[in-house]
Amino acid sequence: MTRTRHAVAIYARISQDRSAQELGVTRQVQDCYAEAKRRGWTVADEYVDDDLSAYSGKKRPQYQRLLEDVSQGRRDAVIVWRLDRLHRQPRELEHCVDVCTHAGVGDVVSLAGEFDLGKSEGLFTARIMGAVAAAESQSKSERIRRKSQEIAEAGRPHMGGPRPFGFEADKVTHNPQEAEVIRELAARALAGETLTSLATWLQETGVKTVGGKEWRTTTVRGLLTNGRIWGMRAHRGHILGPGVWEPIISAEQGERLRRKLLDPARRTNHSARRYLLSGLLICGKCGNRLHSTPRGKYRRYGCRKGADSAGCGGIFIYADKLEQRVAEAVLHRLDSPVMHQALTEDGIDQERARELAQQIDEDKTRLADLATMWADGDLSREEWTTARDRVKPRLDANRREFDRLNHRDSIAEYIGHSTELRTQWATLNLSRQVAITEALLTSIKILPATTSGRHGVDLDRVELEWRR
Repeated sequence: MTRTRHAVAIYARISQDRSAQELGVTRQVQDCYAEAKRRGWTVADEYVDDDLSAYSGKKRPQYQRLLEDVSQGRRDAVIVWRLDRLHRQPRELEHCVDVCTHAGVGDVVSLAGEFDLGKSEGLFTARIMGAVAAAESQSKSERIRRKSQEIAEAGRPHMGGPRPFGFEADKVTHNPQEAEVIRELAARALAGETLTSLATWLQETGVKTVGGKEWRTTTVRGLLTNGRIWGMRAHRGHILGPGVWEPIISAEQGERLRRKLLDPARRTNHSARRYLLSGLLICGKCGNRLHSTPRGKYRRYGCRKGADSAGCGGIFIYADKLEQRVAEAVLHRLDSPVMHQALTEDGIDQERARELAQQIDEDKTRLADLATMWADGDLSREEWTTARDRVKPRLDANRREFDRLNHRDSIAEYIGHSTELRTQWATLNLSRQVAITEALLTSIKILPATTSGRHGVDLDRVELEWRR
């Protein structure tokens, strides 16, 4: 005899809703209402988790709310379309049984049958069905993984999910507008523009991600280091080979972007930069780097002295006039015949760049291994220091040479055209100005002042060291 229930819960779930229209769960709910009506039960509430897998272990908000209501005595029965909609892992079943048993709720009804979880035969049947569902889910996951691997190895795009930026819904055809954005981003990143500057440009020009969101530095980096944009198929974090689609940028550009943007030595301080020559200036008295040391409303560079600084405190220079003079020297240098020959006759030595990139990666791995060995007690601090001091100078030297090779991108379009650049200079963002300046200069030594003058710059105290 069917017992009357007045506070029945209906639970529905579908693990994959490709259409995002909830049609699967809607059908489940309708069938469960029909079952409640047939039994003469009153439905108190619906609990629906759409596009959430029970097997994956992800949180199901409505399932958790259902258990809470059952535990608090607010529900006296549960109707599900099939028992595996409620749980697909044995441990979830046991937890559900504990909650229902403590609350005195024995009626868990599916359209395939009724289970009284308070009785041994009902619980036994539910456990068998739960074990079968778990095995089915695991087998399905394995089939999907194998199929995904097969698709990836064939170079075809992955199944499901949103389309990638730069491509149409088929994930093969280029989206013309977005592909052009990717080309410009790649060129500007290789020319030295920062990720922050690129993200700001995307926001200001109204370009959105595929999901309609604002760009962030992390999403820009992810886009520019994704092998897909230079025609490569990746799977589970590894490049497998060429994809079936045409690349948006060249493979050479893509590899250089990956090395440039994924290098841990990149500056990670996200505070806004206000000084053109940060990192280039050297104290002419003690040889330490000059830092920004503003005084009131004036921007200055100075050699810091104190507990946290190793400088002598003997060199200071106002920023505005110095930056103007250095910019003029840079623009003049771009028209130098020697510079033109040096930067254009051979182009970038790609083989040397690849060789340096490999050496850099190997030395970074060595340093990481050394740190692990020291942490595990396999090396003494003295042994670690000795080994590090042999690797670090080589790594720094290779990074400088690699940086020198790649700095050419920043100025290639301006060689011999400094007049045009001079008219554009004030409109370039600071990131572009810095990239051009650092492409030509390795350092600037500031000597002690020899003349008085509050904000002027004595050119005799400024020594420029140009890149060769």
